[in-house]
Amino acid sequence: MKGTLLNHLILITIIIIIISTVSGHIPTTLDGPFKPVTRKFDPSLRRGSDDLPMDHPRLKKNVTSNFPEQIALALSSQNSMWVSWITGDAQIGKNVTPLDPSSVGSEVWYGKKSGKYSKKRKGVSMVYNQLYPFEGLLNYSSGIIHHVKIDGLEPGSTYYYKCGDSSIPAMSNEHVFQVLPLPGPDSYPHRIAVVGDLGLTANTTTTIDHLIINDPDLVLMVGDLSYANQYLTTGGEGASCYSCAFPDAPIRETYQPRWDGWGRFMEPLISRVPMMVIEGNHEIEPQAAGVTFESYLKRFAVPSNESGSNTNFYYSFDAGGVHFIMLGAYVDYNKTGAQYYWLQKDLSRLNRSVTPWLVAAWHSPWYNSYSSHYQEFECMRLEMEQLLYQYRVDIVFSGHVHAYERMNRVYNYSLDPCGPVYITIGDGGNIEKIDVDHADEPGKCPSPGDNVPEFGGVCHTNFTSGPAKGKFCWDKQPEWSAYRESSFGHGILEVVNSTHALWTWHRNQDIYKENSTGDQIYIVRQPELCVVSPQVIP
Repeated sequence: MKGTLLNHLILITIIIIIISTVSGHIPTTLDGPFKPVTRKFDPSLRRGSDDLPMDHPRLKKNVTSNFPEQIALALSSQNSMWVSWITGDAQIGKNVTPLDPSSVGSEVWYGKKSGKYSKKRKGVSMVYNQLYPFEGLLNYSSGIIHHVKIDGLEPGSTYYYKCGDSSIPAMSNEHVFQVLPLPGPDSYPHRIAVVGDLGLTANTTTTIDHLIINDPDLVLMVGDLSYANQYLTTGGEGASCYSCAFPDAPIRETYQPRWDGWGRFMEPLISRVPMMVIEGNHEIEPQAAGVTFESYLKRFAVPSNESGSNTNFYYSFDAGGVHFIMLGAYVDYNKTGAQYYWLQKDLSRLNRSVTPWLVAAWHSPWYNSYSSHYQEFECMRLEMEQLLYQYRVDIVFSGHVHAYERMNRVYNYSLDPCGPVYITIGDGGNIEKIDVDHADEPGKCPSPGDNVPEFGGVCHTNFTSGPAKGKFCWDKQPEWSAYRESSFGHGILEVVNSTHALWTWHRNQDIYKENSTGDQIYIVRQPELCVVSPQVIP
């Protein structure tokens, strides 16, 4: 058996070499660190686009009464899946009366043959409110949100399912999904899509259409989903700068029907491909009595209990031989806090012979050479970076900055062959426009008083060593920044084996160009060189 697996790995490596030779050389991280490259913003492109209107065909409700809509999948465990959907009509107005969650059942029928459902499971239902006790502002009460965990799934198998309430009856049409493979060093999803800062613009539409063409098995969403908080409660048009467009707003409002439109927009993809989310700053959505994150917490099912975190703000999961840790940048990340303690425990339980790859994701990047959000989350980096480095995290995905940037392997701002490959992929297509200014360009370095985070402290400091010693910003593209480009797009991660993974960034403007990529590299692990050095948990 071991000989067969070894031969399989050798064959895969040979195939990689052949493909690289035929299609042109694809670099690997072993060729680095790379000389920094900047591809300037293409002036023939628009920096942004308008939001889709609520009556757009992809945002309109197309079911009646209590039939399911906004159907979505999320991973629970290696043999279970979350199925979520919404029924009933949301309400928006000065006075709203919440729907009764018990009035519509939560059922999923599923099986391995189309039209034949051998198993049925029931789940939970809930509603949430977004309340603004100010004159002229409207309140919102959601439709009924359903979450059902279906289990007993066979890894690698295809399942057909319906969801809804059979007693009404109000069941959905049939949908289909494929279960991911079991954790193992030779077992990986075919393609993992990574996207962030999505929104609901024309650019968003191109991003998701392009992503669907690339046929992923899993979608990683690194925060800032609907951008509902770029609106007044009365709706109308969204704004690329909320404080500029609505300077007299008594509170940072949010037009919650945009969430419903986003769920409908995404359903054709995420009703058949599981989507794993983590919160961004646009999910904070403060309302009356200091309540925050209500939409994020209620709309999305994640494996929080399954991973021992017991909160949607941070959790972990396996996808074949990849272990993902999803961290919260807008909840306590200090070493004395619950998230850090959970992270220590989660990492200490890892068996890298079973899940060789360790991938982390959170919304706000630690390494970023754009003026936007420059050094914004230094406090989080100072608290957590050493722990992730000791456990040899391979790749880190973040969003927040509306552009693309891939780093050389780095730790504590120094090039390090055992540091993670940090990738900023906050270029999904939102209304706030693409970021084009770099902190190292003349006159573009922010002041230490800029880029104050919406959560946590400010830890902006000058560099104490290296080419930028004594300075807040470099005067050229930093050596840890390998490639950066201002464009909308998404990424695809294809893990080939226990040491090689192909990362490809796809620009939106290349959707109609065959075999065209914005950035492509093989990320190579070196477990013999980069040995895990676990921390002792007190």
